[in-house]
Amino acid sequence: MKLFYAPGSCSLSPHIVLRELGLPFTLERVDLATKQTASGEDYRAVNLKGYVPALQLDDGEVLTEGPAITQYLADVHAPGILVPPPGTVERGRANAWLHFIGTELHKPFGPLFDPRVSLDARAAATESLNRGFLIVERALADGRPFLAGESFALPDIYLFVVQAWASITGFNLSPFPRMIDLSGRVATRPSVREALAAERQGEKRA
Repeated sequence: MKLFYAPGSCSLSPHIVLRELGLPFTLERVDLATKQTASGEDYRAVNLKGYVPALQLDDGEVLTEGPAITQYLADVHAPGILVPPPGTVERGRANAWLHFIGTELHKPFGPLFDPRVSLDARAAATESLNRGFLIVERALADGRPFLAGESFALPDIYLFVVQAWASITGFNLSPFPRMIDLSGRVATRPSVREALAAERQGEKRA
């Protein structure tokens, strides 16, 4: 398999999952500004959407969208380990968190990365993120060790990746100590450290 990625982006989530599951894969960096891959390919020939991640399977099939990729990997290669089995209420809860992170946390960070947006747009995005992270914080208040329950799972990985953008954009996470604690525990996992190191090394080679 080949994962098309960009350092610091949401493609880090499937990158972590690939390493968490111990799967063989290669990395291909994408320049999101030029839409060129490290090997000189037009990335839009791989993914018409032009953004990462994309996972090229061994048979040439290409999957896109981080939550879809991570669920596919978990279901095929480690059923029931990083996400509950399909058709269960537990799977529905995990999917709800994946959708919530994608729409209420991932998407609102966009304006904070764009220096061209107005102050009003930045304020609206910040307000939206505060609402979203407060929901996460309240969900963790019941003492559960991970977002979707008792076990480390895909929503924890996605949340870790998205919350890391706060340090880049200047968004204040201090009102959310339980979320910070969860992300800190995720950061200690070998798969996370290995993925981050590999992406940093890729930046040095570029």
